[in-house]
Amino acid sequence: MEDSNEVTSDYIVIKAMEDGVNVMGLTRGGSTRFHHTEKLDAGEVYVAQFTETTSAIKIKGKAQILTEHGQIESGI
Repeated sequence: MEDSNEVTSDYIVIKAMEDGVNVMGLTRGGSTRFHHTEKLDAGEVYVAQFTETTSAIKIKGKAQILTEHGQIESGI
């Protein structure tokens, strides 16, 4: 049996720089859909991984994103 939470990538870290930052997980497969949403306030940190279920993460608002490829800022 295949584990649907199998990790396929390293962690990414999202730090909200303002209240109301939205983090949305999108599904993998034939049609991309939202499957999880978090709302962060300034200073809150969210740690996420890509899995067999999660193929993309959308971030709306001002946030710092740390990945194995470096740091990215959204909402600037």
